[in-house]
Amino acid sequence: VQLQASGGGLVQAGGSLRLSCAASGRTFSNGAMGWFRQAPGKEREFVAAIDWSGGRAVYGESVKGRFTISRDISKNTVYLEMNSLKPEDTAVYYCAADRTSSRYYVPARPHEYDYWGQGTQVTVSS
Repeated sequence: VQLQASGGGLVQAGGSLRLSCAASGRTFSNGAMGWFRQAPGKEREFVAAIDWSGGRAVYGESVKGRFTISRDISKNTVYLEMNSLKPEDTAVYYCAADRTSSRYYVPARPHEYDYWGQGTQVTVSS
């Protein structure tokens, strides 16, 4: 399984960006997909995740109310709509996929994900 993230870039504070993550190869539709981010010198941080159906989503506290995750199963793609961006949102954003289909919750920890994309840089200027 390969995950290709795109959509990062440079934006001013208060602006918006939309990240995409396309899955290819041996794709699966029953596992959750998520977004994490990592800023220089910091640990990887959970951003958002969505279950296989797209019906349940969870968010990190720092992005609640500003970011929205969604997925298109037919396209094997997950999206992250980011609004009201702040300089502290600056990081490399990684998408991830969970191959486990039996979870009753939406995973939010890095070790629960099996596949990772290469990351896309998001820079928010003040």
